[in-house]
Amino acid sequence: MILIKLGGSIITNKERPLSARRKTIENILKQIKKIKEPKIIVHGGGSYGHYWSVKYDMHTKPAKYDTRGVSIVKNSMIELNKIILDIAVKNRINAYCLPPTDFMNGNRPIKNKILTMNDISKSGLTPITFGDALWFGQKKSYILSGDVIMTTIAKVLKPRLSIFVLNVDGVYSDLKTKKLIYDFKKEKPTISISKMDVTGGMTRKITEAVKISKSGLNVFFTNGNKPQRITDAVSGKKFEGTLFR
Repeated sequence: MILIKLGGSIITNKERPLSARRKTIENILKQIKKIKEPKIIVHGGGSYGHYWSVKYDMHTKPAKYDTRGVSIVKNSMIELNKIILDIAVKNRINAYCLPPTDFMNGNRPIKNKILTMNDISKSGLTPITFGDALWFGQKKSYILSGDVIMTTIAKVLKPRLSIFVLNVDGVYSDLKTKKLIYDFKKEKPTISISKMDVTGGMTRKITEAVKISKSGLNVFFTNGNKPQRITDAVSGKKFEGTLFR
């Protein structure tokens, strides 16, 4: 099984609120369609969920956030998810929407529900889930990052490969020269922080990728603007990106 995260920065324009990059999404999904193995897709919030999360000062730590904010974040994520589902179905991917409430109870994963995702992916359907605002209990809620969902699913299902699709080539050892780290074990990165990212941006992605790789699983970071690299990674061809192993 192949586990794929579509980063918010590649599927939306983070500089412009509520703007999906529809052509980019389509190009990526056309490549994902070529993958003949079972696959599960996770997507981020980008200028949809993150935009409202910042506006209502909501974070990954459970707290008593403004309930209107919770409602608006959830609604915007459903809106973005619908855009992705529509493009997937148009390109003959049998998308199967799975909101995180299907497999999370508060901030705890429901293992048997995650195992069911694997069965769904083997049936010819492609589960698509996403980062979201979730109810925690005791009048608290929190932002569940799509990157954390990747680790949550990977720990249970042990995918053959986990791919983070970004708007950059991978992790850079030097942001000025854009020197790419091909093997994360061998070099230290520099990291930039985006104002519109309450879930931790690249720092969070690296943290979760390291967690997944420590389970003995391979993780790739690659550039969604060059979607051929996704299928190259799956088929084991040489490609531009960062490997965690």
